[in-house]
Amino acid sequence: MVQTIRIEAEARERAGKGAARATRRGGMVPAVIYGAKQEATLIALDPRDVMKELQKGGWQGHLYEVALKDGSTVRTLMRDVQFHPVTDRPLHVDFQRVAPGTRIRVRVPVHFQNEDTCPGIKAGGVLNVVRRELEVLADPDAVPEAFEIDLGEAAIGDSLRWSAVKDKFGTRAVIDRDFVVATIAPPTVVEEAPPAPAAPAAPPAKGGKPAPKKK
Repeated sequence: MVQTIRIEAEARERAGKGAARATRRGGMVPAVIYGAKQEATLIALDPRDVMKELQKGGWQGHLYEVALKDGSTVRTLMRDVQFHPVTDRPLHVDFQRVAPGTRIRVRVPVHFQNEDTCPGIKAGGVLNVVRRELEVLADPDAVPEAFEIDLGEAAIGDSLRWSAVKDKFGTRAVIDRDFVVATIAPPTVVEEAPPAPAAPAAPPAKGGKPAPKKK
Protein backbone atom coordinates (compact mmCIF):
# COMPACT_ATOMS: atom_id res chain seq x y z
CA MET A 1 0.00 0.00 0.00
CA VAL A 2 1.03 3.58 -0.55
CA GLN A 3 2.93 5.31 2.24
CA THR A 4 1.97 8.61 3.83
CA ILE A 5 4.74 11.15 3.24
CA ARG A 6 5.33 13.88 5.79
CA ILE A 7 6.09 17.35 4.46
CA GLU A 8 6.89 20.37 6.66
CA ALA A 9 5.09 23.66 6.11
CA GLU A 10 4.74 27.15 7.52
CA ALA A 11 1.43 28.96 7.89
CA ARG A 12 0.70 32.03 5.72
CA GLU A 13 -1.68 34.74 6.82
CA ARG A 14 -2.38 36.68 3.64
CA ALA A 15 -3.79 35.54 0.29
CA GLY A 16 -3.41 37.14 -3.13
CA LYS A 17 -0.75 37.54 -5.79
CA GLY A 18 1.22 40.12 -3.83
CA ALA A 19 1.45 37.89 -0.78
CA ALA A 20 2.43 34.93 -2.95
CA ARG A 21 5.23 36.96 -4.57
CA ALA A 22 6.46 37.99 -1.13
CA THR A 23 6.54 34.32 -0.08
CA ARG A 24 8.65 33.48 -3.14
CA ARG A 25 11.02 36.36 -2.44
CA GLY A 26 11.50 34.82 0.99
CA GLY A 27 12.69 31.60 -0.67
CA MET A 28 9.52 29.59 -0.08
CA VAL A 29 6.79 28.16 -2.33
CA PRO A 30 3.23 29.35 -1.59
CA ALA A 31 0.61 26.62 -1.32
CA VAL A 32 -2.98 26.08 -0.24
CA ILE A 33 -4.93 23.22 1.36
CA TYR A 34 -8.61 23.09 0.39
CA GLY A 35 -11.59 20.73 0.53
CA ALA A 36 -13.58 18.63 3.02
CA LYS A 37 -16.02 21.56 3.49
CA GLN A 38 -13.43 23.52 5.47
CA GLU A 39 -11.85 26.91 4.95
CA ALA A 40 -8.70 26.97 2.86
CA THR A 41 -5.41 26.86 4.77
CA LEU A 42 -2.57 28.98 3.35
CA ILE A 43 0.89 27.52 3.76
CA ALA A 44 4.46 27.91 2.50
CA LEU A 45 6.83 25.06 1.59
CA ASP A 46 10.56 24.61 1.23
CA PRO A 47 11.16 24.39 -2.57
CA ARG A 48 13.66 21.56 -1.99
CA ASP A 49 10.92 19.44 -0.41
CA VAL A 50 8.60 20.14 -3.35
CA MET A 51 11.22 19.24 -5.98
CA LYS A 52 12.14 16.07 -4.08
CA GLU A 53 8.55 14.84 -4.35
CA LEU A 54 8.13 15.86 -7.98
CA GLN A 55 11.32 14.05 -8.98
CA LYS A 56 10.05 10.79 -7.44
CA GLY A 57 7.22 10.56 -9.95
CA GLY A 58 3.68 9.43 -9.19
CA TRP A 59 3.17 12.31 -6.74
CA GLN A 60 -0.53 12.55 -7.67
CA GLY A 61 -1.10 9.14 -6.10
CA HIS A 62 0.74 9.79 -2.83
CA LEU A 63 -0.75 10.80 0.48
CA TYR A 64 0.91 13.77 2.18
CA GLU A 65 0.74 14.63 5.85
CA VAL A 66 1.34 18.38 5.89
CA ALA A 67 2.87 19.25 9.27
CA LEU A 68 2.57 22.84 10.47
CA LYS A 69 4.88 24.40 13.04
CA ASP A 70 2.05 24.73 15.56
CA GLY A 71 2.01 20.93 15.80
CA SER A 72 -1.12 20.32 13.72
CA THR A 73 -1.12 17.97 10.70
CA VAL A 74 -3.42 17.73 7.69
CA ARG A 75 -3.82 14.64 5.53
CA THR A 76 -3.82 15.64 1.88
CA LEU A 77 -3.29 14.81 -1.78
CA MET A 78 -1.04 17.00 -3.94
CA ARG A 79 -3.40 17.96 -6.77
CA ASP A 80 -1.63 20.61 -8.85
CA VAL A 81 1.73 22.33 -9.20
CA GLN A 82 2.28 25.54 -11.16
CA PHE A 83 5.74 26.07 -12.67
CA HIS A 84 7.72 29.07 -13.85
CA PRO A 85 7.56 29.08 -17.69
CA VAL A 86 11.32 29.64 -18.06
CA THR A 87 13.06 28.11 -15.04
CA ASP A 88 10.53 25.31 -14.32
CA ARG A 89 10.73 26.15 -10.62
CA PRO A 90 7.53 25.44 -8.66
CA LEU A 91 5.48 28.61 -8.16
CA HIS A 92 2.42 27.28 -6.32
CA VAL A 93 1.11 23.96 -4.98
CA ASP A 94 -2.50 22.90 -4.42
CA PHE A 95 -3.31 20.25 -1.81
CA GLN A 96 -6.72 18.63 -1.35
CA ARG A 97 -7.71 17.81 2.20
CA VAL A 98 -8.66 14.13 2.68
CA ALA A 99 -11.88 13.79 4.67
CA PRO A 100 -12.24 10.70 6.91
CA GLY A 101 -14.40 7.93 5.47
CA THR A 102 -14.37 9.19 1.89
CA ARG A 103 -12.80 7.65 -1.20
CA ILE A 104 -10.17 9.62 -3.03
CA ARG A 105 -9.55 9.87 -6.77
CA VAL A 106 -5.97 8.88 -7.57
CA ARG A 107 -3.83 7.72 -10.49
CA VAL A 108 -2.01 4.43 -9.96
CA PRO A 109 0.79 3.26 -12.30
CA VAL A 110 0.41 -0.12 -14.03
CA HIS A 111 3.27 -2.64 -14.28
CA PHE A 112 3.45 -5.54 -16.73
CA GLN A 113 4.77 -8.94 -15.67
CA ASN A 114 6.45 -11.67 -17.75
CA GLU A 115 7.24 -9.57 -20.83
CA ASP A 116 10.24 -11.85 -21.51
CA THR A 117 8.01 -14.95 -21.73
CA CYS A 118 4.98 -13.34 -23.42
CA PRO A 119 4.10 -15.51 -26.47
CA GLY A 120 3.00 -12.51 -28.52
CA ILE A 121 6.20 -10.55 -27.87
CA LYS A 122 8.37 -13.62 -28.53
CA ALA A 123 6.59 -14.00 -31.88
CA GLY A 124 7.58 -10.46 -32.86
CA GLY A 125 4.64 -8.53 -31.44
CA VAL A 126 5.02 -5.22 -29.62
CA LEU A 127 3.55 -4.21 -26.26
CA ASN A 128 1.47 -1.10 -26.98
CA VAL A 129 0.65 0.62 -23.68
CA VAL A 130 -2.55 2.66 -23.95
CA ARG A 131 -2.65 3.77 -20.28
CA ARG A 132 0.45 3.86 -18.08
CA GLU A 133 -1.64 5.06 -15.12
CA LEU A 134 -5.15 4.00 -14.13
CA GLU A 135 -7.45 6.50 -12.45
CA VAL A 136 -9.44 4.92 -9.62
CA LEU A 137 -11.43 5.68 -6.49
CA ALA A 138 -9.69 4.24 -3.45
CA ASP A 139 -9.75 4.17 0.32
CA PRO A 140 -7.07 6.62 1.53
CA ASP A 141 -5.58 3.86 3.68
CA ALA A 142 -5.48 1.33 0.84
CA VAL A 143 -4.08 3.14 -2.20
CA PRO A 144 -1.91 0.63 -4.09
CA GLU A 145 1.61 1.54 -5.19
CA ALA A 146 0.92 -0.07 -8.60
CA PHE A 147 -1.43 -2.40 -10.46
CA GLU A 148 -0.03 -5.52 -12.17
CA ILE A 149 -1.05 -7.24 -15.41
CA ASP A 150 0.42 -10.63 -16.37
CA LEU A 151 1.51 -11.01 -20.01
CA GLY A 152 2.44 -14.68 -19.61
CA GLU A 153 -0.29 -15.90 -21.99
CA ALA A 154 -0.89 -12.84 -24.18
CA ALA A 155 -0.73 -13.45 -27.94
CA ILE A 156 -0.47 -11.09 -30.89
CA GLY A 157 -3.74 -9.19 -31.25
CA ASP A 158 -4.77 -9.60 -27.60
CA SER A 159 -6.10 -6.64 -25.59
CA LEU A 160 -5.30 -6.39 -21.87
CA ARG A 161 -8.19 -4.66 -20.12
CA TRP A 162 -9.08 -3.43 -16.63
CA SER A 163 -10.42 -6.92 -15.92
CA ALA A 164 -6.88 -8.28 -16.44
CA VAL A 165 -5.52 -6.38 -13.41
CA LYS A 166 -4.48 -9.09 -10.94
CA ASP A 167 -5.44 -7.33 -7.70
CA LYS A 168 -7.55 -4.18 -7.63
CA PHE A 169 -7.09 -3.68 -3.85
CA GLY A 170 -10.73 -2.72 -3.40
CA THR A 171 -10.51 0.20 -5.82
CA ARG A 172 -13.07 1.15 -8.44
CA ALA A 173 -12.14 2.47 -11.87
CA VAL A 174 -13.34 5.96 -12.73
CA ILE A 175 -14.15 4.77 -16.28
CA ASP A 176 -17.36 2.72 -16.05
CA ARG A 177 -16.45 -0.03 -18.54
CA ASP A 178 -13.82 -2.69 -19.13
CA PHE A 179 -11.39 -0.32 -20.84
CA VAL A 180 -8.20 -1.28 -22.69
CA VAL A 181 -4.93 -0.82 -20.81
CA ALA A 182 -2.54 -2.32 -23.42
CA THR A 183 -2.45 -4.46 -26.54
CA ILE A 184 0.00 -6.85 -28.17
CA ALA A 185 0.34 -5.26 -31.59
CA PRO A 186 1.53 -7.26 -34.64
CA PRO A 187 5.03 -6.53 -35.92
CA THR A 188 5.34 -3.69 -38.40
CA VAL A 189 6.11 -4.95 -41.90
CA VAL A 190 8.02 -2.52 -44.08
CA GLU A 191 7.37 -3.20 -47.75
CA GLU A 192 10.26 -2.52 -50.11
CA ALA A 193 9.48 -0.18 -52.97
CA PRO A 194 9.68 -1.84 -56.44
CA PRO A 195 12.80 -0.94 -58.43
CA ALA A 196 12.43 2.00 -60.80
CA PRO A 197 12.02 0.99 -64.48
CA ALA A 198 15.14 1.35 -66.59
CA ALA A 199 15.28 4.34 -68.90
CA PRO A 200 14.59 3.42 -72.54
CA ALA A 201 17.63 3.29 -74.85
CA ALA A 202 18.05 6.14 -77.34
CA PRO A 203 17.04 5.16 -80.92
CA PRO A 204 19.93 4.69 -83.37
CA ALA A 205 20.73 7.59 -85.66
CA LYS A 206 20.25 7.37 -89.42
CA GLY A 207 22.96 5.33 -91.10
CA GLY A 208 23.00 2.67 -88.39
CA LYS A 209 25.19 4.60 -86.00
CA PRO A 210 23.93 5.13 -82.44
CA ALA A 211 22.95 8.65 -81.50
CA PRO A 212 25.70 10.55 -79.71
CA LYS A 213 25.34 10.81 -75.95
CA LYS A 214 24.32 14.16 -74.60
CA LYS A 215 26.96 15.86 -72.51
